Amino acid sequence: MAIALLTGASAGLGEEFAWQLATAGHDVVLVARSRDRLGEVARLLEGATGRHAEILPADLTTEKGRSAVAARLQADERPVSLLVNNAGFGIGERFADSSWRHEKALLDIHVTAPLRLAHAAVPGMVERGHGAILNVASVAAHLGDTTYAAHKRWAVEFTQALAGQLDGTGVTATAVLPGLVRTRFHDSDALSHVRHEFPDPVWLDPEPVVRSALAAVRRGQTVVTPSPGYAVAGAVLRVVPKRLTRGRRSQQRG
Repeated sequence: MAIALLTGASAGLGEEFAWQLATAGHDVVLVARSRDRLGEVARLLEGATGRHAEILPADLTTEKGRSAVAARLQADERPVSLLVNNAGFGIGERFADSSWRHEKALLDIHVTAPLRLAHAAVPGMVERGHGAILNVASVAAHLGDTTYAAHKRWAVEFTQALAGQLDGTGVTATAVLPGLVRTRFHDSDALSHVRHEFPDPVWLDPEPVVRSALAAVRRGQTVVTPSPGYAVAGAVLRVVPKRLTRGRRSQQRG
């Protein structure tokens, strides 16, 4: 039975990934910080889909949390065939104004954790001859205005490098670049203003974003932008000089 491990699975895109994968017949391993919320999501999933939902509470900004999830990915019993690196957050601060604690946590959740977990998952997948890594990046990867954007650009570059190295192994790597998505990502005080600064039509619903991402995984596609509008915007931003995309304000767009 195919098993998918998802980080940031207690809400937003992560929860939507869990629902779509369980509905499609996958057992799931749900990773997030809150045991209570994970337990609630797991009970709902199992009751509605009949699939097994394992919970793994872990804080991926810590070495202890990353090691716990890495150990699950390296387990021979009930091996994971799909890793979804989805966990993330924004701090809404300019680099000069932010604390080192906040910047380190941001780096660890967006860069260190996906790298560590992919490194734990890939050898077993290659040995078994099948598997997939899905990294949730962002259209912010095309910008040059925040450390968040820099981290998401790394996610894209890492995925492309990984996909090249995995060619012919039966294992794939995919990066999905959503834009603004209606989740709890922008509920924090630091980012709540973003909801009022962009018109409703530019906001995406989680369901089609996840559906597009999983379809790209099935095709073995390396990079996917799950919206025609954002795909066009991304194509334009890739050729626009970076000095024009370096905004004066720091805000994570999702």
